[in-house]
Amino acid sequence: MKNITAFFILFLLITTGCVPVKQLKELREKYENCDEQRNFLSGETDRLSSENTELKAEIERLQSQVDNMITDTASTAKKYRELKHEFDRLQTMNEELRQSSEQSKRASEAENKKLMSKLMKMQNDLQEKEDRLKLLEKELNQKEADLSKLQDELIRREARVKELEELITQKDEAVKSLRDKVKNALTGFADKGITVEQRNGRVYVSMEAKLLFSSGSTKVGNEGTTAVIELAKALEETQDITILVEGHTDSDPIKTSSIQDNWDLSVKRATSVVRIMLGNSKIKPGILTAAGRGEFFPVAENDTPEGKAKNRRIEVILTPDLDKLFQILEENAEAISNP
Repeated sequence: MKNITAFFILFLLITTGCVPVKQLKELREKYENCDEQRNFLSGETDRLSSENTELKAEIERLQSQVDNMITDTASTAKKYRELKHEFDRLQTMNEELRQSSEQSKRASEAENKKLMSKLMKMQNDLQEKEDRLKLLEKELNQKEADLSKLQDELIRREARVKELEELITQKDEAVKSLRDKVKNALTGFADKGITVEQRNGRVYVSMEAKLLFSSGSTKVGNEGTTAVIELAKALEETQDITILVEGHTDSDPIKTSSIQDNWDLSVKRATSVVRIMLGNSKIKPGILTAAGRGEFFPVAENDTPEGKAKNRRIEVILTPDLDKLFQILEENAEAISNP
């Protein structure tokens, strides 16, 4: 292609015949330069075309990479936003948990202080109770010792009580026997104003004054003397008793040359009975007592003749010797006051 072009140009120059050789030489040189440049440019064009193809391929590759990167970037941005949202949420939760933890810690510290205070109080209470328990244990041991001592004392007292009960039973039986003995001795006077009773561990023999004395008199009549002697005979063999003879009157006042008042009358009548008992039996004077109570111990109202008759009387009170009984009672009382 290149030779044809050169030949065509040379043909034009020859045919014209008007081109000088010098000019032709210059033209030829220019042509050769142009041809070299053309060859250079043709080579450059080929090179550039090849580079262009390579660049296009590279551009396509890079564009693909860019597209992939854009896609990845969008996906990454989405993931970033999701992770950012999740991060913010977790950060918020973390802050809430931190605050909750601090509150819990403060509450826990307060609760711990409260529990510690409660524990200290419980320990103090426990110590006090332990001290109290030791004291109670000591007191219990002392009380057990005292109880043992009291049990021994109780056994001893029970023995004394049993002895006392036996003694009382014996005394009751003795009093009952004495009552029956006196009753039998005075059977003949039962309808003449004599009564025999057992009261308060004693035997009471009540004799109405009409059986013993005339009105206002201190001298015992025959029938009354017989009754008093029978009573004295029944008592003369009885051991361990005391005999109290009491005179009683009604409320009617009396005053004679030998009697000052009812009290004087009651004493003198009792003394008269005592003298008959002593003069007609073996009764020891030391167990006899004469006393007068005047009108001050009536057994009936003094506003009727019948009541006055009952109040005019002699009472013979037979009391068993209770010295042994009193001794046991005193021993028990002393043991109680000095356990």
